[in-house]
Amino acid sequence: MSHELPEDPLSAENLRRAMKAFKKRLKLTRLDDESGLGHGSVDKSRGSGIVAIRPPDAYPAQVWDKLVEMGRLRRAGGGLFELQEIQHTD
Repeated sequence: MSHELPEDPLSAENLRRAMKAFKKRLKLTRLDDESGLGHGSVDKSRGSGIVAIRPPDAYPAQVWDKLVEMGRLRRAGGGLFELQEIQHTD
């Protein structure tokens, strides 16, 4: 599955696609961690502790930098990023 990027990697559409790809990779990484492979039977009920991942290589670094600037992602160090928690005010 190949994604051709538009000429402007920071276009709204490209940023939307990058976020979608990031969320999908995070979800799959968490599911893989929760699968139980390599974990003892005592840990089967635990959720994944994964909160940060390396973003998909299909998008350039400037896309991830822009998403951090927009408040959608947060740097976690070591080239990893995590979703920025949305603060709800009632």
